[in-house]
Formats: sequence, C-alpha cells, structure tokens
Amino acid sequence: MTALEPLLSVEDLQVAFKTQDGFVPAVRGVSFDVYPGETIAIVGESGSGKSTTAHAIINLLPGSGRITGGKVLFEGRDLSKLSRHEMEGVRGKEIGLVPQDPMNSLNPVHRIGFQVEETIRANGLASSKREVRKRAVEVLKEAGLADADQRLRQFPHEFSGGMRQRVLIGIGLSSHPKLLIADEPTSALDVTVQKKILDHLESLTAERGTAVIFITHDLGLAAERAENLVVMHRGKIVESGPAREILQDPRHPYTQRLVAAAPSLASKRIQSAVTSGASLESAEVEGADASFDLVSVAERTADTAVADAPPVIEFREATKVFKIRTGGPRSIPFTAVDKVSFQVPRGSTMALVGESGSGKSTAAKLLLRLEDLTSGEILVEGKNVAELGKQELLKLRSRMQPVFQDPYGSLDPLHNIGNTIGEPLAVHNVGDLKSRKARVREVLDQVALPETVLTRYPNELSGGQRQRVAIARALALKPEIVVLDEAVSALDVLVQAQVLNLLADLQAELGLTYLFITHDLAVVRVIADYVTVMQKGMVVEQATVDEVFENPKTDYTRELLAAIPGAGIQLGA
Repeated sequence: MTALEPLLSVEDLQVAFKTQDGFVPAVRGVSFDVYPGETIAIVGESGSGKSTTAHAIINLLPGSGRITGGKVLFEGRDLSKLSRHEMEGVRGKEIGLVPQDPMNSLNPVHRIGFQVEETIRANGLASSKREVRKRAVEVLKEAGLADADQRLRQFPHEFSGGMRQRVLIGIGLSSHPKLLIADEPTSALDVTVQKKILDHLESLTAERGTAVIFITHDLGLAAERAENLVVMHRGKIVESGPAREILQDPRHPYTQRLVAAAPSLASKRIQSAVTSGASLESAEVEGADASFDLVSVAERTADTAVADAPPVIEFREATKVFKIRTGGPRSIPFTAVDKVSFQVPRGSTMALVGESGSGKSTAAKLLLRLEDLTSGEILVEGKNVAELGKQELLKLRSRMQPVFQDPYGSLDPLHNIGNTIGEPLAVHNVGDLKSRKARVREVLDQVALPETVLTRYPNELSGGQRQRVAIARALALKPEIVVLDEAVSALDVLVQAQVLNLLADLQAELGLTYLFITHDLAVVRVIADYVTVMQKGMVVEQATVDEVFENPKTDYTRELLAAIPGAGIQLGA
C-alpha cells in the first residue's frame, strides 16, 4: 500500500435496523476515505447516523442492526465480509475505539487494572501475569495518569470524569492501532479538561502516526481537531471536505445551521462584530435558519440588560463548609463556597462559571436553600433567605424556580407531561383544577410544545422536548427568578441553540432574572449579561460578559477562554 492509498475506504455504506415493520434505514449511501495519519471528523446531531457509521466499521452494531449494502475496506480487506472471529483480530489490534460515556463504558464492579489487563490479554500484547501488569502500568502512564501502580487498584467511581476518559483512551491505543475511532470522547467533560484530554490524544496519535475518526456534534470542536469534515444528516452525508473551508463557507443549509448554532463559533462572530464595530446582525451566517442563530440570542439579551436595575439576588460573603468523613469517627472540613459575593440586577442574566468542583452548583443550592449557609448572607429582593420561615420560604420558592442539567433525570418517568407541569401548581395550591389545566396549556405554548405532549411520558420525548418541559414546569408558577444549572450542556448544538433562543425570548417577554450556571464560556457569551468566574469555591473574576471576553484579568479565566472549542480558529480569514 502506497502513502497515497487510503487506510480506510467506506463505499456506499448502508445500515438498517430491524423493527416490527421490517428494516428501517439508518445510514444511506455513506462514502469517505481516511488516509494514514489523517484525522477526519464526522459531525451531526443525535440521530444523524454518525455513531452508527462508526460502529458499522468495526462491526459493533446492536443486535437489530445490519449492514445492508456497500463496503468497508481496511487496507484492502472488506471488513463487512469478515467472520466474527476474523473481526476480533482487527478490532482492538488494528482499529481502536474510545467510546462516549466513560462511566458506562467502564465496569463499576471491576478495578481499573483488571479492565486494562483484560484488553492487553485479549489483544495478545503480553502473556505472563507480570508482563501484563507491566504493560497495564505503561498504558495508564501513556494516557497521562500519574501514580499508575496505585490507579490500577482503584475502581471507576474513584476517578474523575477526565481520569476515566484517559483510561479509555489508554485502552483504545494500547495495541498501537493504525486507526482510532473516538466517539464523542469528551462530550461529558468540562471544557478545560476536554482540551487537555484532546491535546494529549492528539500528541499520542501524531507520535504513532495513528489515523483518527473523531465523532462529535460540535462543528467548532471538529474543525479545530480535524483536517477534513464529514457532515451527516438523517443518515446521509450532506457535505464533506477540508475543515476550514467548510467552516468559512458552508454550502448545505444543514451545515449552515450547525455553524450558526455552535456556541464557540457564535462567540467568535460576536467578537468579530465587536472588534470591527459592525452590528451583531451583520455577523450572522448568510442563509442560516434564524431560529438557530445564536448571534441573534446575544443581540436580544443585550437589549434586555438593565445595568441600573436594582439587584434581585445578592450574595454577601456566602460560605459553605461541608464535613467530609475520613473513614472513622473523625471528619475534615471542606469549603465548597468561600466568601462568595455578587449581585444579579433584575431582568438580567448572571452566568456563574467554573470547572466541576468550583462551587457554582453549591452556590445555586444555597440560593434555593437546598443547602444551608455556614456563614455570610444571601438576599432575594432584600430578604435574607436563611431567616425565612417555612411559609415564607414556600412563597419564595414559588417565585424562584430551578431547571436542572439532565432533562430526563429531573422528570418523573411515571408522570405524564401534563401532571409534571401541573405539579408545582398543586404543591403551592394555586387555583382549581380547571385553571391549572389552562395554565399548563399556556406554558406549553410559551415553550413552543403542542398540546399533544400532555398525555405523553418523558421517555417518548426527545432531549430538547424534555428540557422544554422542564422549563415549562419552572414557569408554571410565574416565577421572577429562574436558576439554570447546566441546563443546556447535555443537548446537541442545534437543540441547545433552540433552548437558548427560547430562554432569551422568555426573558424579554416576562422580564425574568436568570442565574445561569455553566462550565462553557462559549454559551455564556451568547446568553449572559454578567459573569462571575469561580475557582475552588472562590470568586476570581467578575465583570460584564464583554469585559471578561475582551480583557480577562486572571490566568484561570484566560485558561477557560482558551479551552473554548475552536478558540484557535479564525473566522473570515
């Protein structure tokens, strides 16, 4: 095989899943090449067929999935024709895989060492127990984990998300494969951890000349990490080519929507407009569907910001200390929130930003009084939350509602949507049955959901629809404050853009005040008016969103900004 010949050729691949009504196509006529040492990215929203394509390449489709046509040529061999035994000789050794969810992909009942060693033995990398152990230590060291000997004895739950992902990367590269498939390898991680993981993965694959198929829904991240892009929509490739060219000049309407919806790219268009003095409108992507344009979200939120409005939320040196058990009768103090102070003007959006463990979610729980303060004060409209009695607190909670990260976990699977949205009205004894039903229909309309969802259950809805239901539930009591804890981080970029648009519209229409908690500064740029940056429980920076992006004061904030996917990409060049 010469250097000009592809390592992998996918030719007219077709995949279908068997249902009661026969086979339903999931991938239709997909073709692309991957050359030795090349990184390509397959981009698309959930259901676009990108992960199905990857699993078809290594013959890991679910039981009902079948390759119904086309070829998967790897070094000239058609993998779709290989027997199960023959495929086992390719999978792992020749083609590695880094799966999406690091918690579900590692067995919680087995130590890390057992799982790494199992892969080493299966791929014939070592024979004796001593050699296997030695290679397992090397794998973890190569993946960037310190104290590898000790780590082998630990369980997955003792690792952070980034550490678990490093284990999976180590396993995927343990046999030094010629091709690595990385399926959304960092989607559940903070942006700074994501950057470190991807930088390390990039250095490892470059050092070994490993080709990479990188699967993601984030076009900015894909363009930063890959030379070529393959954009998939409804099982088909709608556009492909050099990453920067597609980013600069997307041709297909779906690609244009992805570009317009990517928070990292929207941030860059806003920055470009601010720097040049142009209007935000002029920075929009030509031909993009306006309902997905995050620049217009920023424009609307900027219009609603009232700098001189009185503060509706005040944190005054708020501190929360937890007692951590050490295994015996003794405990040690852990300060999760350390003398945090900030104000949120009425009708504005304050973004509370930081990595996991920075204390931002604990601050939200303190505001909602789901946790009690150790010291300091939190005021809502001038009233000290800690001093409120039971009835006063119940009244406050009717005016201050949360929306959580997981749109499935935060909805009761046993309640239909109508009962879910109406539950706060019943809890707070608002109106009679007839008026409650009317209010449920009213908020459904506000979040652009049809009445037909009232009798449906959470498992029958998409992620975006479920999050709209969570927002509708929060709005049912006509609150003045909404606390959004990573409310869009679990969503695809197109659905995320829809929800951000919805939040901006609702704020403009209802005069809502948002405390928006996130680790993603790209999202902050398009939704927030003010930013409070937290690190290790403390506030390290506080300013308007433009000031933070244009003139960050601390190294930590600069690190967060640098970690935004696509931060190194120049638009309009």
